[in-house]
Amino acid sequence: MNPAALPAHESPEIPHAATVNLPASRPLILGSTSRYRRELLQRLHIAFDVVAPDVDETPLPGETPRRLAERLALAKAHAVARLHPHAVVIGSDQVADLNGVPLGKPGSHERAVIQLRQMRGQTVIFQTAVSVVCSESGFAQSSLAAVRVKFRDLSDHEIENYLRIEQPYDCAGSAKSEGLGIALLESIDSDDPTALVGLPLIRTCKMIQAAGVVLLTNPKAAA
Repeated sequence: MNPAALPAHESPEIPHAATVNLPASRPLILGSTSRYRRELLQRLHIAFDVVAPDVDETPLPGETPRRLAERLALAKAHAVARLHPHAVVIGSDQVADLNGVPLGKPGSHERAVIQLRQMRGQTVIFQTAVSVVCSESGFAQSSLAAVRVKFRDLSDHEIENYLRIEQPYDCAGSAKSEGLGIALLESIDSDDPTALVGLPLIRTCKMIQAAGVVLLTNPKAAA
């Protein structure tokens, strides 16, 4: 996928014939197969490609949920950056942390039921890590957004009804906060609002700009 950058409105303070010299922007790649991360990154109105990273996501023995998310985010970014050294590559991973126990994507209705039963009435920390890498320039930065989510004391009936309606089997923690899953929650505590969906955009913007990606451009003036 390669969504086109959307044109910004021309500033009234700049004459129509003016030449605006913008820095060259490095190409951007999202190293992820997640449609949720792709949709989030599209909010920035910049062009990017999507490349699936070839990374084994099996947790290491004794690995904490936070460390697992951080390791996989960096591994995904490096795996794609090796194939596209000139590009700025984003890698990200999310692991639900229930009292130190990692909860990944359920993959089935039965496992989703088990996860939501475990989380009802509990506070779960969604560890969302993001890494930005450019092999050619040697740039590599990582950051982690920890989102504290308090689940309601859900009944089995509520859990079954929710899962049948939304079927969030590809989501860590078996719930989509951006959808009907918000009805399962009592509270969300985060300093990066999109982190719970899968990609902390505040942190991502800072890192990709530092790596050489130009945001908030005016393609019409730069043409």
